[in-house]
Amino acid sequence: MQELNLPPFEYKVTQSSENLLIWDVLRRKHVVLTPEEWVRQHVVHYLINHRGYPKGLLSLEQGHRYNQRQKRTDLVALDASGLPLLLVECKRPTVPITAAVAMQAATYNQTIGAPLLLLTNGLHHFCWRVNFEQRTNERLPEVPHYVGSAGNNLLSN
Repeated sequence: MQELNLPPFEYKVTQSSENLLIWDVLRRKHVVLTPEEWVRQHVVHYLINHRGYPKGLLSLEQGHRYNQRQKRTDLVALDASGLPLLLVECKRPTVPITAAVAMQAATYNQTIGAPLLLLTNGLHHFCWRVNFEQRTNERLPEVPHYVGSAGNNLLSN
């Protein structure tokens, strides 16, 4: 798999009859190792090991409804009270992070309501703090460290 612009981590890959599988620490099972999954697993380990997000508050491929359609988020981090804190949209490294990708994540976030958004293809990362009341976005240089509560703005850079 391609080297990414995220810290490396120790991973376990096995071969099934036709696919490479990677161990997913959140789902606690082997999943098919696609380029997008490679990015998603890097982000999961980055959030846990480098930004302090508790493993138990990360949710992969959570289903939600938008305009009567069933959608899935790549990754959602929850705060200590169980509210969405960070919505992550992962793309394979060959997919550029464009305005269309940002619109997809913003659209998902209309139903999720996370104050932080992260878009990444493993090579390029874009993080925003969303202010729903003022309808503004603030670009952040990196994903804030987990502190516990989005409602109290206790996220630190």
